[in-house]
Amino acid sequence: MERKRKFEFLDKVWLKNAVVVCLADIVAVYAAYFFALYIRFEMSFEAIPDIYLDGYFFLMPLWCFLTVAVFYLFKLYHSIWDYVSINEAFTMVKAYFFLSILCVCSSLLIGYRMPRSFYIFGLMMAIVLHMGIRFSYRALRILKNNVSGLRGGANQAKNVMIIGAGSAGRMLIREFKGSDKLNQKVVCAIDDNPGKIGRMIEGVRVVGTRKYIIDAVSEYKVDIIVLAIPSASNADKKAILDICKETGCQLKTLPGVYQLVNGEVSVNRLREVSIHDLLGREPITIDNEEVYRMISGKTVLVTGGGGSIGSELCRQIAAHRPARLVIFDIYENNAYDIQQELIRKYGDDLNLVTLIGSVRNTHRIKSVMEKYRPDIVFHAAAHKHVPLMEESPNEAVKNNVMGTYKTALAAAEAGVSKFVLISTDKAVNPTNIMGASKRICEMIVQMMDRKYKDTSYVAVRFGNVLGSNGSVIPLFKKQIEEGGPVTVTHKDIVRYFMTIPEAVSLVLQASHYAKGGEIFVLDMGDPVRVDDMARNLIKLSGYKPDIDIKVQYIGLRPGEKLYEEKLMDEEGMEKTANKLIYIGKPIMMDDDVFMEKLRKLDEDSREDDEEIKKYVQDIVPTYHER
Repeated sequence: MERKRKFEFLDKVWLKNAVVVCLADIVAVYAAYFFALYIRFEMSFEAIPDIYLDGYFFLMPLWCFLTVAVFYLFKLYHSIWDYVSINEAFTMVKAYFFLSILCVCSSLLIGYRMPRSFYIFGLMMAIVLHMGIRFSYRALRILKNNVSGLRGGANQAKNVMIIGAGSAGRMLIREFKGSDKLNQKVVCAIDDNPGKIGRMIEGVRVVGTRKYIIDAVSEYKVDIIVLAIPSASNADKKAILDICKETGCQLKTLPGVYQLVNGEVSVNRLREVSIHDLLGREPITIDNEEVYRMISGKTVLVTGGGGSIGSELCRQIAAHRPARLVIFDIYENNAYDIQQELIRKYGDDLNLVTLIGSVRNTHRIKSVMEKYRPDIVFHAAAHKHVPLMEESPNEAVKNNVMGTYKTALAAAEAGVSKFVLISTDKAVNPTNIMGASKRICEMIVQMMDRKYKDTSYVAVRFGNVLGSNGSVIPLFKKQIEEGGPVTVTHKDIVRYFMTIPEAVSLVLQASHYAKGGEIFVLDMGDPVRVDDMARNLIKLSGYKPDIDIKVQYIGLRPGEKLYEEKLMDEEGMEKTANKLIYIGKPIMMDDDVFMEKLRKLDEDSREDDEEIKKYVQDIVPTYHER
């Protein structure tokens, strides 16, 4: 209802503007042809013969009607005044081509033969006046904005630098100039094309290449930098942003090249530059057709479906038309949020089931599996906070280890086709109980794959996920908002980073490749120094590290190591069809001995045995507690 009222309001506004322009067009027709007649007879009203005056007064109402009708057909009353441009001028010329024929023919058919100069000068003056009417509003708006920008004081316009003098940059400059709602003024442009240096784009000078950014910021007193090169590679964007973040200016960028293709480039689509833009690598891509064939028409269960990874899994799975999507989570608020989001987006088109329960509850997880008989299970439920698990190691075992075993066993008994474990690079040579527990989960998956031939069990291992619950980015942002300090555990600590959609894309692609027993690993590019990430985030927020916001080193947390590894030496590495996804080979072990140790670990964890870490180390020899 509210949306309907909004459109009714827009219709009234358009109608009001259209009527005003229409009346102005009618006045322009009368004026243009009167002056054409006036000029023809040596600018003397008395010299105009009565026959021509009669013809003028008889023809004008008809020609006004024809003008309004032709302009309406050519949608010249539908343009937004703020953004009228050369396109409207070309449309006006095309409209006048037909209008001139109609006017001359109507005059001849009625029998009023006017002087030839009346037609020629009248048409010329009319088209000039009609174009002037449409461009005058935009010109006045630009003049008003320029005047307000010179007034100074509290309302002084902020100076904007546009990086990229292409189509996107041109459209943005035009909008900045045409709007009176934006208290911002484009003062210069940057482009790496030497041929554009010194030239003007929409009245703004291209002052240099990216090498001149810092000097231009100082010379033109730039407050905001807008990166308007949506087609640039991630590596190229990172190189430019690395320069921009040293200026202390507010940084904004266009989300993607698709907006340029769709003609959606506008100021209100700009977003703040985020730490994601500084990763410097291309986003991970998957074969959507392969994933679609795997998921379409299948029943899919996601444990931990309300978490950071689980909820994104649900989003991407829902987009591939499953027969049924079952969300299973212990936290009702998280489950409710993703449930409502998917209902809003897909409505009745998605067969969605949302269940509350714990993977630690044997009866609950078995009953869910037996009732819904999923084809594919994505097991994302886990405790993952490293320091918290160091203080509560028994809970890590109960939830991560035993929860995985119970879920994997229930999947086998329910005839699940594929079981995909969400793992972590912290499982490789772990130094904390969380990583060690996930390594045992991987061992469970490989054991189950050997034991149950009808179900393919695989694990997907990746690094830190930007923006996920418990990741460093939300923590850094909160610390910056509070004025600092931003706390980094160690100056030399490095991590592999990826975005949540990338991580989930890997999981989906890996599940397609799964034959059974594999551990899939993503090539996440070069590791990133967390210290650099913290300092970049401070700069992106408009502050100077160690001057405005202090960076404080607090020492490695319990169980934390300086760098993470992707694979253990004995796992090896094998490429898949997706060159960014690798496979670690299964490590053979005595499954009977492993099961006996697992039963003992289960008993010890339920008794809250304080020696639980030693029992974990007995199962995972590569686990060395820090």
